[in-house]
Amino acid sequence: MLDLTRLYADLRRDEGLRLVAYRCTAGVLTIGYGHTSGVCEGDTCTPEQAEAWLQNDVAAALTGLDHALPWWRRLAESRQRALANMAFQLGLARLLGFKRMLAALERGDYATAAAEALNSKWAREDTPERAHRVVRLIREGK
Repeated sequence: MLDLTRLYADLRRDEGLRLVAYRCTAGVLTIGYGHTSGVCEGDTCTPEQAEAWLQNDVAAALTGLDHALPWWRRLAESRQRALANMAFQLGLARLLGFKRMLAALERGDYATAAAEALNSKWAREDTPERAHRVVRLIREGK
């Protein structure tokens, strides 16, 4: 079962808290803990609003995973956390583009899944430190 407390902690670390809107590495206006929906230049938020958005955005990411990848809940908790982290950061559509990684995960080939995740712009350029942490969860399952 997915440990939401650990997922929230991972996302707080990976996203960082920003109370003023900024452009993320992908150039998208972002605020709070990686919240992007309806954000405008100059927007501000409170820590409490950032927490509420985090919870809502995580819930949306998990719902998307449940619909698109019904098998993902059978993975070890750490691998579920890795996929949830990726879905949160990248969005479901971009995560689903990792077809070979997802196929390897579904069949339990974690070494291949990790290698496929690392063979991406996300891991090489966008957020390599975060990607390597997430890939470690996929590869090692802990």
